[in-house]
Amino acid sequence: MKQTQVDYAQLAQQLLSADKNNNRREISALVQTFADVVARTTVAQIHYLRDGELVVYRRARSRVWQCRFKLYSNAWYRVSTRKTDLDYAKQHAGELYDEARYRERLGIAVTQRKFSEIARATVAELNADLAAGTGKKIYVDYIGIINKYFVPFFGERYLQNIKHTDVAEFERWRNERMGKRPKSSTLMNFASAFNRVVQTAVARAWISERVAIPKLSRKGERGQTRPAFSAEDIERLRGKYSAFVTQAPTANEIARRELLCDYVEVLLLTGMRHGTESKGIQWRHCEWHEALGVRYMRIYVSGKTGPRYLIGKHELAAVLQRRHQAQVVLKDCEFDSILGRESHNIFQMQKDLPVRFFNDTFSRLLKFAKLTEDRAGQSRTLYSLRHTYATQALLSGTDIHTLAKQMGTSVRMLELHYSKLTATMAAERLA
Repeated sequence: MKQTQVDYAQLAQQLLSADKNNNRREISALVQTFADVVARTTVAQIHYLRDGELVVYRRARSRVWQCRFKLYSNAWYRVSTRKTDLDYAKQHAGELYDEARYRERLGIAVTQRKFSEIARATVAELNADLAAGTGKKIYVDYIGIINKYFVPFFGERYLQNIKHTDVAEFERWRNERMGKRPKSSTLMNFASAFNRVVQTAVARAWISERVAIPKLSRKGERGQTRPAFSAEDIERLRGKYSAFVTQAPTANEIARRELLCDYVEVLLLTGMRHGTESKGIQWRHCEWHEALGVRYMRIYVSGKTGPRYLIGKHELAAVLQRRHQAQVVLKDCEFDSILGRESHNIFQMQKDLPVRFFNDTFSRLLKFAKLTEDRAGQSRTLYSLRHTYATQALLSGTDIHTLAKQMGTSVRMLELHYSKLTATMAAERLA
């Protein structure tokens, strides 16, 4: 036990004894002795260097010396010298002080953090945004990329020390781990997730914004043309709804197939994303929007790129009215009275339906209509309805910037996936 600890214990015991005996003179003497011990200890464990700008001190019950010093910003910076010998501690504290000042002059952050620590902070921020409802659905993908790929490779490195050669090595390692060369859309997610880690480090002053951090490549394998439906395919699909529903074996299956057909129509008439945006839509998310004397059905959705309003085609109102009449708890209410108010999911029956219900039932509908594959032999899915919406909108002359806002995507992504809309496809409009 250190001497200071013995002094404190002995003095405390003597003070208690004197207090029991009500000996005022002895109590006064012990209090003075206690103050002297504290003063001696404080003086012995705090040392001022560099005109008081550098302080070396030792905490109670610790053998290791700490130091603190002022930066040019007048903020105090604290760090352990990791030395138990005072002379060595003073020398090392001076070196830390000089290095910090040098880094400040170069515009480099004084505090260094390993990539793994910055990554943890970034993931915590993304999770907090998701929990608060302000995060984008794509944040889930960012978190997976950071934990599965970035931390295992960059974890023990310092962000400011990562070079272009390190990034190239990472990309080779990642591709081997994935077992393929990623598509451009996947690489964009990797690049965005990496940029988010850098932004967190800059925001927390763990790295200077002046430091040039290499960026991840966004150029990858070009994705295949996504399977969609032609206008003739859609006409055929709609023509099969009635028979598909009436041939269901039970009343419950009839209701489920009717729901699926209406769900398909909503995707075709809005271009919203299956699952992430469409499944959780409630009546309170739908409302009439009037412009130039014409009413449009407007729907509020929240997907991978955040919340937005989208405008449905005029036929959407009839589809929603059918869903309204199919819901026992709401069918006696006026249709307009539930819009913007009721917190009931539009696409549900007695209980909420899992996403796989929509996928499986849609596959049966496609098989029934003999539309399971496009002309290139690619299998169609519910996501094909979104691609159909985009294709038809572009062919009809919809401005690509307007379409990007409607669909909650970027112009670059539309150009990437719908570059097939060349002069040949638009010949009728261009001729």
